[in-house]
Amino acid sequence: MTAFSLEPAQTAWCEELRTLGERQLRPLAEKGDPGHVNRPLIAALGEAGLLDRMLDSGALDLCLLRESLARGCTEAETALALQGLGSHPLVRSGTPALRARWLPEVRAGRAVAAFALSEPGAGSDAAALALKAEREAGADTGAGTGPDAAAGPDAEPDGRGWRLTGEKCWISNAPEADFYTVFARTAPGTGSRGITAFLVPADRPGLTGTALDMLSPHPIGALEFDGVPVTADDVLGVPDRGFRVAMETLNLFRPSVGAFAVGMARAALDAAVEHTAARTAFGGVLKDLQAVSHQVAEMATRTEAARLLVYAAAAAYDAGEPGVPGRAAMAKLYATETAQYVVDTAVQLHGARALRRGHLLEHLYREVRAPRIYEGASEVQRTIIAKELYASREASA
Repeated sequence: MTAFSLEPAQTAWCEELRTLGERQLRPLAEKGDPGHVNRPLIAALGEAGLLDRMLDSGALDLCLLRESLARGCTEAETALALQGLGSHPLVRSGTPALRARWLPEVRAGRAVAAFALSEPGAGSDAAALALKAEREAGADTGAGTGPDAAAGPDAEPDGRGWRLTGEKCWISNAPEADFYTVFARTAPGTGSRGITAFLVPADRPGLTGTALDMLSPHPIGALEFDGVPVTADDVLGVPDRGFRVAMETLNLFRPSVGAFAVGMARAALDAAVEHTAARTAFGGVLKDLQAVSHQVAEMATRTEAARLLVYAAAAAYDAGEPGVPGRAAMAKLYATETAQYVVDTAVQLHGARALRRGHLLEHLYREVRAPRIYEGASEVQRTIIAKELYASREASA
């Protein structure tokens, strides 16, 4: 398999996923309450084995999952992706006890996970996190024992836990998740090196949340931490090294955000081809108008270019190649910007019918805007790409 083509078995699997999304998952999604966690839908993802596959997959498999589900049911795709985003730090850096407690529940679709990184004053700038984790006396807090654990002064037990104080905002699945991967500042004034990742169950005292009324149909909320207690048993990885946990997660999921965008673009392109091939206007079929057919050709070309960029970034991640952050940023940037263009053009070609509530394109038009912002806005991706380019130049000079 290359980054530019799929094996027949992979293509068949993608079609199976698309069909599953359309026929079995979309009816469950339509019964859900917009802005709230759809637990029957998540349970169905677990029953179908997709959550299991997602947690055990590499970047390419994750991209295939997200793209194919997005073509058939964007709500199912988003529910799966949010489970992965919230759980990947646990898979990669959790202690054996945390994994045993939570991962079987996530795989079965019984526990809802959330990735709590963003704050009112620290969205894409993760190094500016202000949520405080202040040391307290009296708790037994041995060192983190996940795979990232390493010998060093920050990893030594000192018999104290932490209290989390502050807020998180724009957190998907909040405030309805069962646990949160929370990134907090344990060492003031140290930038990205003073952040620790914690797994915080939703029932911890002092943790409250409110739902936010957002454009996207999936749940998004804010969290308030009023002295929420955590110990070293809750640490993911090593104290003061949580920024690495966050970046490892984002480097994996950024190309797959691009895959989600490609899936939406392909759904919009399918709809545009179908509509323009059948719709008559001005004495002929729309597809016979050069102004229309050229737009459809442009939509298809940009979508295919985005797909190839996403797969190339995913293959590079799986192969452990250098430059993954830059390639992941390119994939997310180009695919999400392309999806916005393709969906918008498809709406224009359909006319007013595409703006009716319940139309596929009306739904995609609302869905497609957010991926250009979350997990690093387009401007952040351009910054990452530029830094990688100049760093490469300096290294070779």
